[in-house]
Amino acid sequence: MDLLSPALMHFHRLSFWLIAPALGALAGVLYSIMFQVETLMNSAIRGILIGAPILLYERGFLFPRWRNRIRGTATPIFVFVTVITYAALIVLGNAVAGTVLHHFFGYMLNAHDAMMMSQSGFVYSLIAAAVTVFVFRLRDLIGPGLFMSLLLGRYHRPTKEERIFLFLDVSGSARFADRHGDLAAQAYLGQIFNALALPVRRSGGSIDDYVGDMALVTWTVPRGARDAACIRCVFDFAKAITDNASTWEARFGEVPRFRAALHCGSVVVAEIGFERHKISYFGDAVNTTARLEILSKTLDVPVLASVDLLGHIGKLPGEFTAQDLGLHAIRGRSEQIGVAAIHRR
Repeated sequence: MDLLSPALMHFHRLSFWLIAPALGALAGVLYSIMFQVETLMNSAIRGILIGAPILLYERGFLFPRWRNRIRGTATPIFVFVTVITYAALIVLGNAVAGTVLHHFFGYMLNAHDAMMMSQSGFVYSLIAAAVTVFVFRLRDLIGPGLFMSLLLGRYHRPTKEERIFLFLDVSGSARFADRHGDLAAQAYLGQIFNALALPVRRSGGSIDDYVGDMALVTWTVPRGARDAACIRCVFDFAKAITDNASTWEARFGEVPRFRAALHCGSVVVAEIGFERHKISYFGDAVNTTARLEILSKTLDVPVLASVDLLGHIGKLPGEFTAQDLGLHAIRGRSEQIGVAAIHRR
């Protein structure tokens, strides 16, 4: 089964609607055990109706526009507004829980008393929300893939992996900075990379680094090659830019353009640094992808892929075509490499 198929992605989304209430119920049960209040069932119901909306909100299933808007703010503003949002969800969820408990389980003499929240309950919920804010903000700052890898210590010892690399370079960023200034250019790049995040997440990839006006995206070979997910990511990003062309024109005076180069190979993945941890990739595949990005500019090809990568993908989905551009010599590599221009029909 294709792990990146729309059907399975839909299944994962539906499954979280079951996972979120389960986690909420667990938090409610823990509260009941810690503070010796209410029955386990009542606390579990409160936990479901308070915790689940917060988790669904964080996953982008509830109020996604509001969530995305505040995620782009500075960290102090993000934390403050998010805690206020969580507090509102806590109060509302508790009110719904009290109503349910009163009408269906005969809890309390009236619905108003059932909806009242103890001080310890509110503080517990708010602390849990604050911890959630911190964890998710940290996850956003370093990237979901890197966050989990560091948390699990996956690359504490150097590990060899087959990976796909995408170097995506924003065209004309230097010219934009000359015209509008460095601050405006940084805001421009920030919005472009924000637009890249969703296509990368949907394709199962990870944005592992930003270097100036370039983003480095990686996939494991099985995940990135399946259904040409890594190539689909690039063109989904292009479509996201095109679909919002009027917004880009209105805000920045131009629609972003980019070049993309994709390649794959064996690399060593390892944690480096002591006070500032980072996961880095070592190997010829990374350097070759960087050289291919330069070659894409020389050949005037927006999306360039190595023949090595296309070999792992196999037959491209019908919506894509590969135009063979032959063998090319690149700096730092003794053998020439076959490349192809990728187009969407």
